[in-house]
Amino acid sequence: MELKVEARNVELKKGWQVKIEEEKEKLIRYYPSFVLHLRVTIEATTHHKEGGFEVKIVASVPNDTVVVHRKGEIVRPLLIEAFDVLSLQLKEILRKKRKAKKHPEPVAETDSVGIVQKVSPHESYGFITTFDEREIYFHENALKNVAIDDLTEGTSVFYGESRGDKGPQASWVRVAK
Repeated sequence: MELKVEARNVELKKGWQVKIEEEKEKLIRYYPSFVLHLRVTIEATTHHKEGGFEVKIVASVPNDTVVVHRKGEIVRPLLIEAFDVLSLQLKEILRKKRKAKKHPEPVAETDSVGIVQKVSPHESYGFITTFDEREIYFHENALKNVAIDDLTEGTSVFYGESRGDKGPQASWVRVAK
């Protein structure tokens, strides 16, 4: 992770630098290889109503940038709060990415209906015949609500079709109820 620390209108204190390094190490530990670039800016402000300092953290992550601002009187608590907020935002980004990968949008089930033509439980695969007489391969790992031993020829199924190495295959198969 590349780190850049800037101080504007104030001299960068050793304690602040140490705290920033500690927080950087936490980010590396909890989000390995996720945060690509980190920029921390500490600025003394002239607006007494907003506090004496402003801390700004900008983190670059794949396909996104996270920005956190905090204003107050004392820099160290601002740094801690800003890094806590950054950590929560990174956690949420990762959660959304995992959720998007886990649940790809299935093809409308009414469009993908077929009949199990052949099942080979000992070899962990089978074939579905579509209504337009095509043959779709499926593997036991694609089955959603049934074990391969419980499937029989003639069972009506919903499936998601994808392109396999040797032709069309089912990415998921669910028994039609």
